[in-house]
Amino acid sequence: MREFSHPPLTTARPVGGLADSVFDHALADPGKIVMNRRRGDRWRDVTAARFRDEVMAVAKGLLAQGVRFGDRVAIMAPTRYEWTLIDFALWTVGAQVVPVYPTSSAEQVYWMLHDAQVAAAIVEHEDHAMTVGSVVDRLPHLRRLWQLDAGAEQELMAAGEQVEDEVVHRHRRAVTPDSVATVIYTSGTTGRPKGCVLTHGNLMFEADTLLDRWDAVFHPRRGEDASTLLFLPLAHVFGRVVQVAAVRGGVRFGHQPRLNASALMPDLVALRPSFVLAVPYIFEKIHRAAVRKAEAEGRGAAFAKAVDVAVRYAEAQEARAFGTGSGPSAQLRMQHQLYDKLVYTKVREVLGGRMRYAMSGGSAMDRRLGLFFAGAGVTIYEGYGLTESTAAATANPPGRPRYGTVGQAIPGTTVRIARDGEVWLRGEHVFQGYLNTPRSGHTALREGWLATGDLGALDEDGYLTITGRKKEILVTSGGKSVSPGPLEDRVRDHPLVAQCVVVGNDRPYIAALVTLDAEAVAHWLEMRGKPQGEPAALVRDPELEREVRRAVVAANTQVSQAESIRTFRILAQQFTEEQGLLTPSLKVKRKAVEQTYAREIKALYHS
Repeated sequence: MREFSHPPLTTARPVGGLADSVFDHALADPGKIVMNRRRGDRWRDVTAARFRDEVMAVAKGLLAQGVRFGDRVAIMAPTRYEWTLIDFALWTVGAQVVPVYPTSSAEQVYWMLHDAQVAAAIVEHEDHAMTVGSVVDRLPHLRRLWQLDAGAEQELMAAGEQVEDEVVHRHRRAVTPDSVATVIYTSGTTGRPKGCVLTHGNLMFEADTLLDRWDAVFHPRRGEDASTLLFLPLAHVFGRVVQVAAVRGGVRFGHQPRLNASALMPDLVALRPSFVLAVPYIFEKIHRAAVRKAEAEGRGAAFAKAVDVAVRYAEAQEARAFGTGSGPSAQLRMQHQLYDKLVYTKVREVLGGRMRYAMSGGSAMDRRLGLFFAGAGVTIYEGYGLTESTAAATANPPGRPRYGTVGQAIPGTTVRIARDGEVWLRGEHVFQGYLNTPRSGHTALREGWLATGDLGALDEDGYLTITGRKKEILVTSGGKSVSPGPLEDRVRDHPLVAQCVVVGNDRPYIAALVTLDAEAVAHWLEMRGKPQGEPAALVRDPELEREVRRAVVAANTQVSQAESIRTFRILAQQFTEEQGLLTPSLKVKRKAVEQTYAREIKALYHS
């Protein structure tokens, strides 16, 4: 059993509630721009005073419409300004927010609203309203439903015009760090989602720790304003913590509802954020797009050299930080300086031109990808956490990132590796438990420790590496235990591969299902002068199959022969959330994939 602790930055506990910072900032600096709100194709500034006034007006409307202290209110919408506005208005009156992914099915919506006994719901558009309406007869506690695209914001503000400010402030002052702020349902790669109960104190501790420890990220050099583009789903704990940290830290931010690179790029250029918090998928897409662009312009070899220089430069800096090297050599520094002008500057321009830092979580990031971005001038601090730990429990520390790991315990946290290799966590950000589950039934909580279900290892410096999930360990019919995650990540390193799912439980050997990146395949075909065919025909292209085989062979070099992928199948389409094969945070639902592609998996063992 191995353990690593990081003492808290301060022994003082947070006071009050999350909404207090909205009113405090408006009092201290009413004219400061705290957000950018999209109106059509334009971005408009929102000052601290304006945001406070809007929060107050919506809070009054909620009270006038019957929302009471302790009521649970659902929000079903993508990431947009109104979510943040309503979130803080609900926290102002002491209500508990239940986030619902906008892609949730009627049965998923029913389960969450029923389990949480939601009193009111706010949805984005008519389709969402119809989804709630289809199950409303089974939701006896649901009293009100508002629709954002039908004027919910204005409706609430109008309803509360006669409510006195002091009534709202009385509710706000009654909120304490121990008050429940939100019930976030796990995305559920397996089984029915469980409601994680998080308090105002959980969210404040997490946000304030990130703001203090990673001060250079959230508070750049004197004379520069800190800003970010929030595009992570606000129904996910990571996105929620970004929102809370930005409001508490006075960081200007805008909202982008679509979690894909093509939608993000224009807004990154328009808002020019100083940092972002994202998932590895976004950085992978940016890198792969840059590679394809360079190849299409006949600069593929030069770009590959620039990538190699960036990686070696960042590795040398990493070695110096850990006392195992002297840093980049004079020759490497000269090469890096040259490519910074020719290549790295253009990469940063794609990200808006001001970005120097990013934080990544949600899944593992390839070490080489992290090194490339660091060498190109954007340091990505990778971290790890769960809904139950209010997002990050570990993260790479400022000045000493160890790429390929998820870093050390954040201040105030202890990480323990149990005897079976499971990662256990303890700290003030760990949740209160699951909703409607007796404390004795909280299998995730063991004498104050959160048993994460993830497997990992701590190195001599306390840096954590996640090696898989306990429930996902495959056991072949020969008795060999295999963790699919590292194999899948290595196969996905190939630019043509979008997703990979390793199978083999109770089978004689390990096999894999592979999907292709449509943009990468189109580029690959164009560079070889091949016609753009239908996906079903492309997956049978011998040359394309050889490319994927190279990815599989590369992955197999990391494991023993018994753990290696013996055969694979290229699928004609990617796994999607609409098919029920991905969670809203883009994690693969392994059991759903195995059920959907049962025939293809069977063929892998009978060919």
